[in-house]
Amino acid sequence: MAAGVKLMQKVSSTMLFARIAPHFIPAMDKAVHKLTRGKAMLSARMLPGVILTAKGAKTGEPRTTPLACMPEEGGVSWLLIGSNFGRPGHPAWTANLLKNPEAEVSWKGEDIAVRARLLEGEERARAWRAVLRFWPPYATYQARIEREIRLFRLERR
Repeated sequence: MAAGVKLMQKVSSTMLFARIAPHFIPAMDKAVHKLTRGKAMLSARMLPGVILTAKGAKTGEPRTTPLACMPEEGGVSWLLIGSNFGRPGHPAWTANLLKNPEAEVSWKGEDIAVRARLLEGEERARAWRAVLRFWPPYATYQARIEREIRLFRLERR
């Protein structure tokens, strides 16, 4: 594993990162995504990412959120991890997908209609093991909170 990736994993596991990152990473990702016409996200230097557009659970209005993701084989599905950087409370986008699973992602410059599904049981357990192999700091996030981190599979529709 490259030294830079190892360092980013260590940094992203800290409480300081959990306090600061939610305030600047999404804003920077949105700006870079817009400037590159959907072809790049700054945080993708650490992890692959999508821009999720889903209807708000309360308002029904479109909500756009840059998110790290784990692309699955074949390029037809992605795992989204509701870690909220290891902070208490589920991120708002997870409630949006629970209420309105029909959504859209921007992935490498392509807008793709998707359907989200909350993973549960053995399917979630298998996906969680894959997520931890992909980005081990998620284990640190889970260890410092009481809630179970929500995992969603997004599939092309």
